[in-house]
Amino acid sequence: MYKPKIDSVIASIFDERINSMDNGFLKDYYSEIKNYILVGGKRIRPLLTIATFNGITKKMAEEIIRPSVGIEFLHNATLVHDDIIDKDDYRRGNPAFHYRFQQYHLKNQFEKTDATDFGTSIGIIGGDTTFIMGADAYFNQDFSRDLNLNSIYYYRQAFTEVIHGVLIEIDMVNRSSLSMDEYIQMVSLKTGALIEKSILIGANYAQVEKEYTPLLSTYGINLGIIFQIIDDILGTFGDEKVTGKPTDGDIREGKRTCLLIEAMNRLEAKRKDDLLTIFSKSEICSEDVQEVKDLFMKADVINTCRELATKYYDEARDALEKLKPVINDSEIEFFENLLKFVLERKF
Repeated sequence: MYKPKIDSVIASIFDERINSMDNGFLKDYYSEIKNYILVGGKRIRPLLTIATFNGITKKMAEEIIRPSVGIEFLHNATLVHDDIIDKDDYRRGNPAFHYRFQQYHLKNQFEKTDATDFGTSIGIIGGDTTFIMGADAYFNQDFSRDLNLNSIYYYRQAFTEVIHGVLIEIDMVNRSSLSMDEYIQMVSLKTGALIEKSILIGANYAQVEKEYTPLLSTYGINLGIIFQIIDDILGTFGDEKVTGKPTDGDIREGKRTCLLIEAMNRLEAKRKDDLLTIFSKSEICSEDVQEVKDLFMKADVINTCRELATKYYDEARDALEKLKPVINDSEIEFFENLLKFVLERKF
């Protein structure tokens, strides 16, 4: 019911911007960002904002839809920049934003700049633009100034935490010794923060009692941790036709996934050294990728990582149980179903 409404609000925010432009390139630029965001995505973050608001207020209000899209803009801003950092040309089975402008460069036969540099430059600016446009969602007349300012505070906090998570992740690539605690800290910031703040923004507009905020945070952060653990598994062992992502990307980029950390903790010294040797290479070939996958299977990391995800699932379920006095049954059911979907998802 809500996903088409969310997409309609996202489209309207872009259309307002596009229609205000009299420069042809700017119209193309904003149209590409609009198409990039609307071409895919589950809209989990706006749905969490809406479900939290509806659950606490015990009503279904249209006015929450516009502020719900703020974190979705921020989420997409991080994806635009992530694809540049990771050198990924595709996202959700479609061209990444920076790659769209590499193609734009080639289509228009620009001669003064390199196509790759042009795409990267526009991609950096595109991520910044998307972040700024997300904040516009909280400038609305349906809620009080104080509630809007509180949401902007959460929005800023979310972006800061994502930045810190990405920085920790980049640093982790250059280190051979890692703990699962460091990984959990990283994903709590990089992935959990956006989900948590989506929930807190909905709770803010619903004016929830402060005593319930920590429980909402626990659910949101744990949902993000589970999402990333499963994402790591699917990133190496998923079905490419279902996920829309290649299963060699994380390994070739040397990402410190939960799979790698588990393998390093479980493999015998010789195989552990083999793994480190491969991940120390500047370029990892197809044979190396297969060897890494084989070592992961020997260490049984899929099962142990799923067990880890289940631990955070149980903690999130416990938080939901304690939220039942303040959130109505239908929305509790939504939160439970989403938690189960994220744990069991195939895409």
